[in-house]
Amino acid sequence: MRTTHLRRTGGTLLALGVAATLVACSTGGPGTATDGTDATGASSSGPRLAVSSEGRVTVLDGETLETVGEFDSEEFTRLNPAGDGRHVMVTTSEGFQVLDTAAGSSAEPALTDLVFDADTAGHVVRHGGKTILYADGTSDTSVFESADLTDAVSEGELPAVETIEGVEAHHGVSVVLEDGTFLTTVGDSDGRTGIEVRDADGTVVAQSDECPGVHGEGTAADEAVVFGCEDGALVYHDGTITKLDSPSQPYGRMGNAWVSETSPIVVGDHKDDPDAEGYLLHAVTLIDTAADTLDVVDLPEDVEYTFRGVARGPGDLAYLIGTDGAVHVLDPATGELTASWPVVAPWEGPAEWQDAHPAIVVAGDVGYVTEPATNSVHAVDLTTGDVLSSRELDVTPNEIAVATAD
Repeated sequence: MRTTHLRRTGGTLLALGVAATLVACSTGGPGTATDGTDATGASSSGPRLAVSSEGRVTVLDGETLETVGEFDSEEFTRLNPAGDGRHVMVTTSEGFQVLDTAAGSSAEPALTDLVFDADTAGHVVRHGGKTILYADGTSDTSVFESADLTDAVSEGELPAVETIEGVEAHHGVSVVLEDGTFLTTVGDSDGRTGIEVRDADGTVVAQSDECPGVHGEGTAADEAVVFGCEDGALVYHDGTITKLDSPSQPYGRMGNAWVSETSPIVVGDHKDDPDAEGYLLHAVTLIDTAADTLDVVDLPEDVEYTFRGVARGPGDLAYLIGTDGAVHVLDPATGELTASWPVVAPWEGPAEWQDAHPAIVVAGDVGYVTEPATNSVHAVDLTTGDVLSSRELDVTPNEIAVATAD
């Protein structure tokens, strides 16, 4: 396989104009931000939420859940925190568009016309002070210092970017460790097979083709990186790749990982029937990256979830919004549910993965849960289960991302 090296590119070259439907909507008209202050007139210093809906991105105050900005966008967009505590990446047909939530500032929210150009924009990874963007259409990876984004956007440009050229286009993901080690998935139009690891000079130092359908990643404590496979997972740690087999064979897929960088235990999803219809799941994968173990834990019969329904939070615990309408607290160390708090009405799984259905994200001790059936968002204290606030929107919330203002 061809080895490629980092190529530095001026960020301003990537600040390309977006599609006409976006340019016309990023300032003025129906995409105008409201005043970014609370009821007392003071600027909000707390978290901000970005919520996508059909053709729109809405910014909410993280404490009151009041709308502080609304912007027209494409029919379906994905949202990811940008890594600097203030901005969110809006995945569009042109690439990764920068949304300024104005978290922690006196500015108003703005859907900027700054775009990290990408052919079929895919995963966004944040680790070690860097933000890593993956383009499925080329398998190129773009890397920038997360902290540089705020100052660059304030100057109307993007930060300097390092581009790692891909080899074969596929739906993939990349990670950069603190010492410059680069991990990326391997695949092509026919499928995905594993991962490749390169040192800071671009030399391949490890690789594995034992991960059919590789998808999703997460970096746990001590920079142990997990990638999901259709029959288990790969763990990269201290220069070694270890394959962990799922107890469900020949098919036991993990495709999403929820991690805490202070915990060695990764919480992943689990699917044991390749022919199952729908997107609801009834078990979770627990990977101990220190012990190199993989276990599958079944959930109660009335508790199912989707890839949008799990997040890590206080105490390195996992928080899951189930089809019974409750937020369930999962202890990754034991696999036990330690608490369940009713938050939304019971719900059914989506017909398509893009369809709006309950999701959860976390900022500090607060979990934010969407309820598309009532066009609502709820803030939940994850230490007590109390619902702190709820807000009905004039749109149906789909994806959600939080800017933590830190």
